[in-house]
Amino acid sequence: MIRSLTPKQLQEKITDLKNICVVDVRQDWEYKLCALPDSLHIPLMELDDRLEEIPPSHTIVVICHHGIRSQQGALQLIKAGFKEVFNLTGGIDAWGKEVDPSIGFY
Repeated sequence: MIRSLTPKQLQEKITDLKNICVVDVRQDWEYKLCALPDSLHIPLMELDDRLEEIPPSHTIVVICHHGIRSQQGALQLIKAGFKEVFNLTGGIDAWGKEVDPSIGFY
């Protein structure tokens, strides 16, 4: 089962935790339009080949545009053995609406 976080919950985790890694699985062009600060950009199609870039001891939050591709990414990470994995409900679009409207929309 894939656990989810709302944008507000992610904001709290970013504030409270030092060992959090936000993995953005969108395409390059999407990431260039808007991105969360300090997020790790690994397009979904490259995720399995770049697992070593993700710190296994961290809480991992996978994001995309609306939260669909990130579900697939979260599932891939769970299958690869990562323990603390969450999906951002509504993706970066929801983050922009609920937390930071300055992030930009597309």
